[in-house]
Amino acid sequence: MSHIVGYAILLIATLMHGAKLQVVSKADPAGLARAIGGGEITTLFGVPATYQRLLEHKTVTGLGKLERGRLRLMAVAGAPLDLELKQRVEAEFGIPLLNNYGITECSPGLTGVRPDELASDETVGRFLPGVEHRIVDREGRLTKVDEVGELHVRGPNVMLGYYRAPDLTAAAVNGDGWFNTGDLARVNSKGELYIVGRTKELIIRSGFNVYPAEVEAVLNAHAGVVQSAVVGRPVTGNEEVVAFVQLLPGAQLGAADLESYVASQLTSYKRPCEIVILDALPAASSGKILKSKLREMAIATSTTRV
Repeated sequence: MSHIVGYAILLIATLMHGAKLQVVSKADPAGLARAIGGGEITTLFGVPATYQRLLEHKTVTGLGKLERGRLRLMAVAGAPLDLELKQRVEAEFGIPLLNNYGITECSPGLTGVRPDELASDETVGRFLPGVEHRIVDREGRLTKVDEVGELHVRGPNVMLGYYRAPDLTAAAVNGDGWFNTGDLARVNSKGELYIVGRTKELIIRSGFNVYPAEVEAVLNAHAGVVQSAVVGRPVTGNEEVVAFVQLLPGAQLGAADLESYVASQLTSYKRPCEIVILDALPAASSGKILKSKLREMAIATSTTRV
C-alpha cells in the first residue's frame, strides 16, 4: 500500500467505484492464478514481473493453460514491458494487455493505452487529458517526432514539490511548472509515447548509447529466462554492460549459453560483458526490480573487461 499505483489507482479508485478489492499479504503467483481462474478477479493491474511470474507458475507446475475466469481487463505499468512478454500474456488470456506509464510525482498517471485504441507494440499510449509534454535533447532543445530525448511534463497532477526539500524540488520542477521525469522517451506522429529508458540508467559504452530495456528484451525472450535486469558498471574511461538473469527452475543454462544467444541478436557494444545468474532478482514489494542493488553487486564484482 506504500506504492502509489497500489494506493491510488487500486485501493482508492476501487473504493470510489464501489468495486471489490482483493488484498493479500504478499505476492503469490499460484494464489493469483487460482483467483483469476476461479472468477474472483475481473480486473488485474500489475508490473511486468506480475505477469512474468504467472507464466513461470504455469511452466513450473506443468499447466496446459492459465484459466481466464471472468478476467476482462489487464493493465501493466511500473517498468518497461517488452513485446515478447506482452504477446505471451495476451495469447495466454485472450485479451489485450494495456500498457500504462506514470510516475509518483505525477499522481501517478501520465499516459495509457485505451481499450478502444489498442496497440500491438510497446507504446505506453497517449497522454491523459490535461497533461502537457515536451521532449528535449541534452542542450534543452525540443526534439522532432520519433527522436529520443528527456521527457518533461506539466499539468494539474504534477506535485507541488518534495516534502521539506526545496533544493530537490527546484532541480525537478522549473519555474514554469515543467517536471523532469528523468525518463528517455520519444513520441510518434500519432502522439503515442514510447519509453526508451531512464536517464540515470543510460549506459554509454565506448561512446555509444545502450538502453538497458533493449538488452533485457532480448534476454527475456529466451525460453529459459524468467526475467532479467541490465545495469552499467563504471570502468576507467568507460562503462560496461552487466546483465543479471533469473532462470526458470530446472533450466539447464549457463552464462556462456546466454552470451551466445545474445551475440546473434545484439551488436557488439550492446552485448553484456558479464551475465550473472541469480536464483531471484531483488525486488520491492510492488514487484519492481531494485536495480540500485544490482548496480552495487556489479561494482562489487568489477572486472577489467570492456
